[in-house]
Amino acid sequence: MAQKVEQDTPLMQQWREIKSRHADAILLFRVGDFYEMFFDDAVEGARRLDLTLTSRNNGSSRAPLAGVPAHALDSYLERLVRQGCRVAICDQVEDPSEAKGIVRREVTELVTPGAVFTDRLLEARRNNFLVAISAASGNGDRLGVASADLSTGELEVHEVSRTELGDLLGRLAPAEILQPRGDDISLLPEEIGGLRTERDPWLFGKENAVEELRRRFGVLNVAGFGFEAGDDTLLGACGALLSYVAEIQPVHGAHLRPPRIRRPDAAMALDGMTRRNLELVEPLRGDDAGGTLLAVLDEARTPMGGRLLRRWLVTPLLDLETIFRRQEAVSTLVEEDPLREALRHALAGVRDLERLAVRVAAERAGPRELLGVGDSLAVIPLLREVLHAATSGMLGEIRKGLDPLEDVRDLVAAAIDPDAPPAVGDGGVIRKGFDEALDELRASRDGGREWVARLQQQERERTGIGSLKVGFNKVFGYYIEITRANLERVPEEYERRQTLANAERYVLPELKEWEAKILGAEDRIGAREAEVFRDIRARVATSVERIQAVAGIIASLDVLAALAECAVRNDYVRPAVHEGFDLEITAGRHPVVERMMPREEFIPNDVRLSRDGRVMILTGPNMAGKSTILRQVGLIQILAQIGAFVPARKASLPIADRIFTRVGASDNLARGQSTFMVEMNETAAILHGATERSLVLLDEIGRGTSTWDGVSVAIATTEDLHGRIGAKTIFATHYHELTRLEEELDGVVNYSVAVREDGDRIVFLRRLERGGASRSYGVEVARLAGLPAPVVERAREVLGTLERTGVQTRPPAASQLALFAPGPHPVVTRLQSLEVERLTPIDALNLLAALREQAQET
Repeated sequence: MAQKVEQDTPLMQQWREIKSRHADAILLFRVGDFYEMFFDDAVEGARRLDLTLTSRNNGSSRAPLAGVPAHALDSYLERLVRQGCRVAICDQVEDPSEAKGIVRREVTELVTPGAVFTDRLLEARRNNFLVAISAASGNGDRLGVASADLSTGELEVHEVSRTELGDLLGRLAPAEILQPRGDDISLLPEEIGGLRTERDPWLFGKENAVEELRRRFGVLNVAGFGFEAGDDTLLGACGALLSYVAEIQPVHGAHLRPPRIRRPDAAMALDGMTRRNLELVEPLRGDDAGGTLLAVLDEARTPMGGRLLRRWLVTPLLDLETIFRRQEAVSTLVEEDPLREALRHALAGVRDLERLAVRVAAERAGPRELLGVGDSLAVIPLLREVLHAATSGMLGEIRKGLDPLEDVRDLVAAAIDPDAPPAVGDGGVIRKGFDEALDELRASRDGGREWVARLQQQERERTGIGSLKVGFNKVFGYYIEITRANLERVPEEYERRQTLANAERYVLPELKEWEAKILGAEDRIGAREAEVFRDIRARVATSVERIQAVAGIIASLDVLAALAECAVRNDYVRPAVHEGFDLEITAGRHPVVERMMPREEFIPNDVRLSRDGRVMILTGPNMAGKSTILRQVGLIQILAQIGAFVPARKASLPIADRIFTRVGASDNLARGQSTFMVEMNETAAILHGATERSLVLLDEIGRGTSTWDGVSVAIATTEDLHGRIGAKTIFATHYHELTRLEEELDGVVNYSVAVREDGDRIVFLRRLERGGASRSYGVEVARLAGLPAPVVERAREVLGTLERTGVQTRPPAASQLALFAPGPHPVVTRLQSLEVERLTPIDALNLLAALREQAQET
């Protein structure tokens, strides 16, 4: 901020005092019809928003100034927040006409990436999380993470270890992260985005948390939320988040629901590597939005359902009973087409109740948003009627929990005009007959308008000017307009007010009197309508918790119906989920890949993993479909554990505690990590984290180093997964040396993806079959990729030489003269002539010494 040199004007003194409390934010300072920025804020704002930088008089100096119109605030605010800025909005909090001296101003809202409400800054089908992280004292391993979506009111508290923090944050994808100032938990994975906000460490303490929870939720103690002894980090994170919300929303804080505590054993932890490799919610290629499992499943009819489905996908269940309850509900909706179709038709009429409820509570909802609440609640009786036969299970509980909220619905229907404009100030918001005082004011105004309409006809008859008309604009008010052709007929009592190209405008004293009555009535109508609307909104706000509860129930119903619709459209089946070991998929399909091609072209495959065949070594050429098989097994496992149906003819799947994937090659130059180092880091994470109940999917490891080093690491990794860990594993590889493990380890089985040779070409059959592949067909794949023909032919020649000799060196090109080709080494010749079986141990040692001496001489 610019240094204060001269005496500031009163306005600048006020600005400096407010700015001192929000030094880390751009201060938008309301001055009349503009929000203005000064000094460094003006310079930064002008740069970020492409504004003209000017200046304002500040006593004997000039203050740099940039401003935006108040009516366009949202568009400029959106641009600042999307650039990761914190913005403090400072409003005039008293009527300038009543102010004594400088108008009083206060910061009414602090907008940050994690605290936004406007639809333009939010994705309808994605949460916008604000996260706080609290570490245990003494640098303990356990962390508390509180996450809140201020736009929906959701508040959750998670317990994680430091090593699991990155996975949780990757799943939440927070827009903003709060952390104690100076704590080493700031060393977060670089792929975790979001604005970092440091806060005083005491705000993460237990004492602050208890006080914040008591104040916000009106409770005497916090035990009722599920906090237990030793949950200090969870409490600390929750308290720090609530303190921040109270600070950034000092006037109308977000209406957060009571916190829900998520313990580590409640859901499967999916690491970022697995989420990316399986393309659950984000595509590996940023321009392929349809290439995700979420895109296939998302048949939800409401934004709430879309957000919940995303959360279900990244938090597969570990509890068999909960999985079964979801399956039962989906199964009912799959089997009963009329029920599913009626539900989905009704759900299409439900707006985003979660976000609407928060806007009502924050006094941000306009007339159309209240209508949205009322229209959505009007669907609930229909949903209950459609579910009338559901008396048990999850659907029965949903029907029972669908609170009709008749009082709220009837209030909105009786009070708000169905054709109400977006803003209260536009008028016509409150229904006729709802408020007697408002009706009387409208009658007075309408009487005046009727008099004006009669005046037009009366003056036409009196003057004989048939084209005479009475009009209105905001500058001149009511006027009488007469064309130039009729000016000689204008009565003397008409007072000229405006000259146009083809007409003159006049007024009459009597017309101005009625204008004052009409406009006075309009002002009183606007004030009364705004007062009545605020009262209605406040009455609806008293039921916000009920609205939020029913919104969550509707979202669950929407997801179940979406999963059923997806199952019917794509011919999915209900999997048998169990707590045993064996995994068996009959005619399994990749849910995303099959959608991108005609159904008959996708080749289904059977996969079975059991204790005597728990590690599958999968070989075959590139492009044959090994990675597709790997990924489809992982996706089918996840679908089963969210309670969905799966793309297969039949499936029996155990509950997996974790799914690990290592697919593809990449490097991390920013961290100085090569492709091989990245592979080894990922492999190490799998070997340290996997258990017997895990599913491990490996698509080649060791490619970033020498062949024998890579083979060695691959074999050792396979042995560890088979022996010490015992996890179900599918290992796709081009290292044919791994197929020998089937003979050495009783739990290893070889499979390959079949191809057919057609002359010098290959045909990919995409079919999984028993046994290892004999070749990798890499040269043929290179030809298919478009390598020049001479390069392909040379590659075939080199490959043939290598296959004949088994030597890992480059053979000479055909153009080299054979005269200069080296002959066999004498040591090699002597070794080839040996009869090893006739050598005694002492002869072998003597011969080895002689061969070494000969090799050194040559």
